[in-house]
Amino acid sequence: MAKNPKQYEYSVNQVPPTLHLLISAIQHILLMVTTLVFPILFASQVNGTAEFSASLIAFSMLAAGLGSIIQSVGLPFIGSGYLCPNIVGPSYFSLSLSAAWTGGIPLMRGMIIIAGLVEMAIAPMIQKLKKVFPTFIVGLVVAMVGVSIINQSITSFFGLAFSGDAIKHADIFVGIFSLMVMVLANLWGKGFVKMYCLLIGILAGWILALILIPEFLHNLTVVKDFPIFALPVIGPEFRGITFDFKMVLPFVVIGISGSLKSFGNLLAAQKISEPELKEPNFTPIRKGLMADGFSTVLAGLLGGMAVDTSSSNVGLAGATKVLSRWISVCAGGVFVILAFFPKLITVLSMTPKPVMGASLIFAGSFMICTGLQEMFSEKWNPRNIFVVGISLFFGLSTASLPSLYARAPHFIQTFFTDPLPTTTIIAIVLNQIFNLDIVLGTFRKKKVHDR
Repeated sequence: MAKNPKQYEYSVNQVPPTLHLLISAIQHILLMVTTLVFPILFASQVNGTAEFSASLIAFSMLAAGLGSIIQSVGLPFIGSGYLCPNIVGPSYFSLSLSAAWTGGIPLMRGMIIIAGLVEMAIAPMIQKLKKVFPTFIVGLVVAMVGVSIINQSITSFFGLAFSGDAIKHADIFVGIFSLMVMVLANLWGKGFVKMYCLLIGILAGWILALILIPEFLHNLTVVKDFPIFALPVIGPEFRGITFDFKMVLPFVVIGISGSLKSFGNLLAAQKISEPELKEPNFTPIRKGLMADGFSTVLAGLLGGMAVDTSSSNVGLAGATKVLSRWISVCAGGVFVILAFFPKLITVLSMTPKPVMGASLIFAGSFMICTGLQEMFSEKWNPRNIFVVGISLFFGLSTASLPSLYARAPHFIQTFFTDPLPTTTIIAIVLNQIFNLDIVLGTFRKKKVHDR
């Protein structure tokens, strides 16, 4: 773990004072709640009742909160010990919805459990992959973690909920104002202001949105219909767990994809928490992947949506230099408690979209640039150029040309799903191919030497 806490506000193992611990946890929770839009959308797509929606949100929050604690505490055999909390996993949304349409919530639960078990099975293998992750590929993976949230952050920044929505001047102004407050508080602020720049920006954006956009104030009136405290109801939809052999392959693939995303998040968390490391330490990453897979299994068992590690929270930690893992533990604990307070969580989840987008851009910017710094920290050769260039061409195309891949053969669709996993897989494969002459040359020299 990091040995020089002076270069941070709070290093990875430091326990901040109680007040700072709670405020920092709230700052991270404000990012975590942005993903609660997925269980809300899911409930609407399956025509769920208000009671069903509330229970789905609560079960998802319980899984994410408990997963955050397990991930960051760092137990002997599970958990990375880094600030890397869990959120509702966006990448699982479409497949989970397909499972629910096919066999209801019991099938969704069963298939999410399978995806989590796949990730747990992959975790022990990660330590054997040291040679396939040279420094420039590690940097590429970290950068792609930030790139993977570009679509979500930009659409939110402009206040868009659906592709055909009109862009309003007020939304643009609120988004720009929120982002500038966050960035300038981070650049020019000191102490409290710098540490809580995201929280300050979100509050400023909220206030401006309430002034400029009347519908936000109107939306808050629905909060009165929610109870202050409520236990999740285990209705008939949540009873039972089933499986479907036909859906195993897609969920295995999404489990692998989720592992690659979490691998990138954990690498980034390690890079900002222990910059003195000359090469990745795969032990905490292996334990982190095990924790992430276990959390996904837990989500299926509880009846919530699949969870995943959060790149935006890792980016926030790097930007503020507040890296204490105990903040993630505290955020996870508060997230679990909030699951039983529908009124409060409804208010938090109604953060104006431009403010939400500004938060994601703020955090994602750090991830992208940290990865680029790592990529260019060593001398490049033509092999590196083609590995990175070709993998970026195809990886980025999955976000800009999704309709193209929707028409592609099933095998291509399986691996060309998202910029992060696609770029990572192609970069690893190409790096092995382009260095085959070196490997064969070394093998021949060794054979001659043995003679």
